[in-house]
Amino acid sequence: MPENKSTSDAAQRGPVPTPGQTIGPFYHFALPYEGGEHLVPPGSPGSVQLHGHVLDGHGVGLQDAMLEIWQADESGRVVQQVGSLTRDPATFTGFGRTSTWRDGGYSFTTVAPGATDGGGAPFIAVAVFARGLLNRLFTRVYLPAEPEALAADPFLSSLDEDRRVTLVATREAADSYRFDVHLQGEGETVFLQFARHEI
Repeated sequence: MPENKSTSDAAQRGPVPTPGQTIGPFYHFALPYEGGEHLVPPGSPGSVQLHGHVLDGHGVGLQDAMLEIWQADESGRVVQQVGSLTRDPATFTGFGRTSTWRDGGYSFTTVAPGATDGGGAPFIAVAVFARGLLNRLFTRVYLPAEPEALAADPFLSSLDEDRRVTLVATREAADSYRFDVHLQGEGETVFLQFARHEI
């Protein structure tokens, strides 16, 4: 029996990732874990608060969203420490997870990351999950620094100025930074796309 051409083509291509699918609203009881929003204990030396809202295209906060962050430590070292889903105050894993509140707000307690390579400004990597998103979205949070340092960052400098500002947090106090995630509309946050990831 002759081989089906479509079957043969598929076999040559090998396995391909299946599309993501929307999940939720389960973020508030299935995925967060105790202390997930505290990468370091609140009030500890060198700790900072990163907070804000996840907003839809109309500027309304999403109460059913979840954020994950990954970052380097203060010296720019990318941590490869086990135990991300448990919280030991003496161990910094560089990973945090939290769901949004009723008004779409969120908060992390962490440290200001150091630069991981020469010429790049320090940043915190963010993944956004929300009801209605078929796949998570990726973005970055740059903490405010000298304008020259941000302008010299290879990724930020590749963006138009009006888009670049959507990735820079606002300093509200010496140890507090605000970063709102705009999923659509005016001031939409810049989202990144990686190989084998479909938006």
